[in-house]
Amino acid sequence: MKARSGFTFLEILIAMLIISILSGVVGLSLYQYVRKAKVEAARAQIKTLQTALQMYRAAHGQLPTQAQGLEALCRAPTDPPVPENYPEEGYLERRTLPADPWGRPYVYLIPGRNNETFEILSYGNDGEEGGTGDAADITSAQL
Repeated sequence: MKARSGFTFLEILIAMLIISILSGVVGLSLYQYVRKAKVEAARAQIKTLQTALQMYRAAHGQLPTQAQGLEALCRAPTDPPVPENYPEEGYLERRTLPADPWGRPYVYLIPGRNNETFEILSYGNDGEEGGTGDAADITSAQL
């Protein structure tokens, strides 16, 4: 008799089950890293916006008004007070204001909620004030 080689149907099912379990565990781990990366990206963008606002204040003697918003970092404001000698390239690397990692605009408050000079915040992945984990507010007041 010739010996037959190959896998039985049961062996193939067990191998597929093991692969499915491993991919599920790896997938969940990667998802946690993506969530953490978005929070860190928001913090980094807020720090960049803070620096740009400080440069704006140093050049023009005041911050953009809340009505002018963070757009004043990209383009010269047309609402009063209109700054003199606004740099052609603006105060950010690009001419468009970045959205937070969840695709929403950053909130710019003057004064901040705790009497800071200004505050920049993202409401996290849920887009609502408050929250915990990756749904927590990320604010310049905490950086």
